[in-house]
Amino acid sequence: MKNGVVIVGAGHAGVQAAASLREEGYDGPVVLVSDENELPYHKPPLSKTFIKDGDAKPQPLRGEAFYSGSSIDFRPGVRIASIDASARRLDIAGGGSLGFARLILATGSRPRLLKFEGTELSGVVSLRSLADARLIRELSAQSEDVVILGGGFIGLEIAATLRAAGRKITVVEAVDRLLGRAVAPVIAAHVRQRLEAMGVRILTGTTISRLEREGGRVSAAITSTGERLPAQMVIIGIGVVPNVELAEAAGVAIANGIRVDQHMQSSIPEIIAVGDAASYRHWFTGGDVRLESVQNATDQARLAARTIVGHAEPFSAVPWFWSDIGDMKLQMVGLTQGGDSHVVLGDLAENRFSIYHYAGSRLLGIESVNRPGDHMLGRKMLGAGFSPRPETVAAGPEGLKAALAAFQDTVPVKATA
Repeated sequence: MKNGVVIVGAGHAGVQAAASLREEGYDGPVVLVSDENELPYHKPPLSKTFIKDGDAKPQPLRGEAFYSGSSIDFRPGVRIASIDASARRLDIAGGGSLGFARLILATGSRPRLLKFEGTELSGVVSLRSLADARLIRELSAQSEDVVILGGGFIGLEIAATLRAAGRKITVVEAVDRLLGRAVAPVIAAHVRQRLEAMGVRILTGTTISRLEREGGRVSAAITSTGERLPAQMVIIGIGVVPNVELAEAAGVAIANGIRVDQHMQSSIPEIIAVGDAASYRHWFTGGDVRLESVQNATDQARLAARTIVGHAEPFSAVPWFWSDIGDMKLQMVGLTQGGDSHVVLGDLAENRFSIYHYAGSRLLGIESVNRPGDHMLGRKMLGAGFSPRPETVAAGPEGLKAALAAFQDTVPVKATA
């Protein structure tokens, strides 16, 4: 059998790449390799309903019949030990090898670790996989007090979920506010207020110096100020590290991830990278980014398939993200770093509002809480390259829709091949 495409990693990016290859007409062999012994599954629910509901089942990305029906050779429980780029060969841990004509690395990321006394104890966990979620669910049933280290999306989603399930939750964040890398201060303050109203205790500007034990299990977290926080479970959610080791050892260029061009090709053209592990020069900001989102992973995977079949165009997807924290659906579109002004639409007191971020007269992005219509309209505006004036935003959604329609009427229709 001739060598075809091998995809390493069966998360959202890897599965989408396999599906898109077939959708794009690729008829060669496709091998999808996963180091987990699970049918590929949706990850976002793991921090929410799955860890709260003992009867919840993982949600497969595709049914089992999809892989056989699409002639995708799915291989679970396989760990790749190394890449021989010159021989176009993957060496499998424990023996064996896989040849490839093209290689897609969808290796994702792993939780960033902390090193201080007690992190090796039973009851200290992170969330990245289905196995992690199962462990958190099991430990939660045995825990009254839970300490969460990290005030990012994952930590806060888990905090809201476990608090709703009746646990006593303390969130410890090292910097002076929540969601520091992710959203504007007004959103962060709103999220904090809603969580505290639920009964979640939040400590910002605070770190943990050590963990206490009872037997071999964690019993408390000791803060940098000496406060003792009872904990039968400690969840570490302080961000992730891209899985670049395979690529780096193979001689692929690395820069805060596996460096790729606008067609998702690495410094070795036969090797493509997509998803959390890929870093690139973003078309919208002109800066180098590595985006951790399902949307980015699947959009890059689609383009990777098009690159392989020879129908590639430069990557130009509008980035968008979401998070469900308690009664707040946060939706973000665009990249708002470098903004110098903003317009607020809606009412914070009603838990329904959006923030439109500008750099000068250019709309950079929109952050919404429980206003999905604003989010969807924002995706259309940024996709069209339309920046409404702040006074148009302030007039409300209907005026924005009319302004977008008028703008689109003036844009020449792109020629189609």
